[in-house]
Parts: sequence; structure tokens; C-alpha cells
Amino acid sequence: MPPKIYIALPVLDEMERLPLLIESVQNQSVQDFQLIVCVNQSESWWDNPLKIEICKDNQLAISYLQSLNDERITIIDKSSQGKGWLPKAHGIGVARKLLMDHISSVAESNDIIISMDADTVFNHKYFSSIAENLHLNPAASAIAVPYYHQLLGENGLDRAILRYEIYMRSYAINMWRIKSPYSFTALGSAIALPVWAYKAVGGMTPKLSGEDFYFLQKIVKSGRLLHWNVEFVYPATRLSDRVFFGTGPALSKGISGDWQSYPIYSYQLFDLIATTTNAFKILFTKDVVTPLDDFLFDKFGELPWRKLRQNFKTEAHFVRACHEKIDGLRILQFLKESQLPDEKTSENALAELLTLLNKQFPELTGSIKTTLSFQDLSIAELDMVRNTLFKIEMNYRKTHWNGFMAISTLYN
Repeated sequence: MPPKIYIALPVLDEMERLPLLIESVQNQSVQDFQLIVCVNQSESWWDNPLKIEICKDNQLAISYLQSLNDERITIIDKSSQGKGWLPKAHGIGVARKLLMDHISSVAESNDIIISMDADTVFNHKYFSSIAENLHLNPAASAIAVPYYHQLLGENGLDRAILRYEIYMRSYAINMWRIKSPYSFTALGSAIALPVWAYKAVGGMTPKLSGEDFYFLQKIVKSGRLLHWNVEFVYPATRLSDRVFFGTGPALSKGISGDWQSYPIYSYQLFDLIATTTNAFKILFTKDVVTPLDDFLFDKFGELPWRKLRQNFKTEAHFVRACHEKIDGLRILQFLKESQLPDEKTSENALAELLTLLNKQFPELTGSIKTTLSFQDLSIAELDMVRNTLFKIEMNYRKTHWNGFMAISTLYN
């Protein structure tokens, strides 16, 4: 029997977009699926005049889903009065975990979980592409599905989403360029995995924000993450304050000119990371100076190499332990602490990266500008930069994904 598709869909204040998502789901070429929807909010919002409209919207979503009379749709109500989240136990991360835990308790091991957001659409072969991808790669623990935000024709929002995508794609390209095992982009609407893999990593850790990043990091440390899929997801471009970081908050800040949380990091900082990770094999036998020494000492109170040597007696296990110690989170912390988050610095960093990529991928970069100002570029010019980075990232995803296997197998 082919695996069954289970869709994990958290919903909060989504009635404006939910019918588009349902249309994409019901138009799939694969019709043997189960859509599990968690309509959720904090219980206290019922007593908050500023949140009552969200409560009403969630009730409309429940009524709408029930009106479809589709046996393939299951509603987990964490929204109605008396059923909402209790204090300190709410947020999209908790909702995703609840959904995936539920699916893993009722599905077969080889069935597939597709993580989704209500503001996302996709083509009619999306489900079948995921199933085929995992069938061709039975050892894969998950897929980080390619994504692409569509423009709306609204100047402020379009500029903001293009700036945000340039940030994400520059980061991803630099991580691939230095061959980091943490070269993934984490979007809750762009993850798919078999049930057995979800159980193998102990499920999702609930977070108020960033649960998708921490989950994919767990996958990388214990399993094999795929980066390519023939079908993409197309998340909506919209403002949101429901999470602390991510696309919605980035746009909310960025549309007013605040990009301090999302700088374009200099490729030279990534080169310093690569110099350190390339020294792991040497560090198995002796101490050497690395560019990250000061950062690591500040984080751990000492350099980690001596203890890792004591605990891991083979070079392969030592190198793996080094990568697990200096993981995606530590890399991001190093970057944030190493570069001033102002737009002029980001513009210079992007210009230098485009110049570097132009030498490596002249057939993909074309006549892209390498001297630029985010404020002065037109929407069309910003989109050209986004699309150039998109093409280079897709090249890495398609041709290099097999090199980014689990840390557990990278060095065996």
C-alpha cells in the first residue's frame, strides 16, 4: 500500500486565506489524505477586547471546516471557550507539536506528515511529488521543500518580502558554499517527513517561535535531510505579529525600515566558520588556533576540543561531535555577534556576495548589479536580485543535496 498523506495545519485568525489553502488541498492529484487542523489560541483571549476578533475568526474557521462535510478533515479545537491554550502553553510551536504527535499516534510508520501553514498554496501535484521523493529516498528523514513568495503589487509589502528573501537566500547560499550540514531554510509551511522519522528524533520541541528551525536541526543531527523537491510551496506575503520572529514579524518590522534582526552577513564571516570546521580533523590530535576561538570560549567558558577528545575516541565520532557542538544555532549566534546590523553593511555584504557568485555562476547571475542600495532599487531590480539568488540556491539544492547527509554519516 502507498503511504497515506497526513497534513498538519495550525490555524489562527486565518479565514481570509483558509479557503485558498483548502482549494489547493482538495485539488491534489493524490486524494488519499487526512487533513488535521488545529484551530488554536490562548484561552485568555476570550477576555481580552483586543483579541476578541481573533476568537471570532477562529470560530468562523471551525464552522467553515465543518461545513465542508469532508471526512478527510479532522478538527482539533483549541480555540472555543474552555478549550484554548493555558498560560505558558501556547503558540504555533505547541500547535505543530500537537498536530504531529496526533498524526504519529494514528498513522503507520511509512505514512507521510506534511507540515503546512494556512497562508500557503501549491500546485496540484505537490502531495504526489513529496510521496515520490521519499519513495526514491527511503533513508531520508525529512524534506526541506523549496519555497517562493509571490509578489502582490503592493510596493511596501513587495519591497519587504524581497528584502527578507534576499536575507534568507544569502544565508542559505553561504551555508552551502562552506559545506555546512546546517545549510537549510526552515519554514513551517515547507517541511515533509515520514512518521518513523518524526518518532526517531523524539518529535517536535514546542517553541513560541522558531520550532521549525530547531526541528530541522534535530533532523540534521540524527537523520538525512533532503533539500530538493520538484514542486515548491508558495507562502503568502503578509504582516503578522503572532510569532516573535519569522516571515510575518520580519515584514512588520521591515516595512517601517527596521532590518536589524535580518542583516545580510558578509561571506567572509562564513569563511571563518569554514576555516574552523575544516580544522576539526586536526583538532582531534592537537590544539590549533581557529577563528571562532574567542566566540567559543565566551559561550562555553573554555574551548570544547579537550572534552570532546576525551569523550569521542575516533576521528569520525570526534568530528561529528564538533559539528553537533557548533551547530546551526551557534553559527547564527556567531554571525549576529560579528557584524553590525545596519543596512549599509548589509548592502555591502550583498554586493560582495554577488560579485563572488558572479565568478562562480556567471551563467546564473547574468548582468546582475553588484553595487546596490535597497532603498534606491526598484521592485523589478530587487526581484532580479531575489531571482538570481533563487536560481543559485536551487542549483545547490539540486546538485549538492546528496553531500549534506546526516552528521551521523557525513564522516563515516
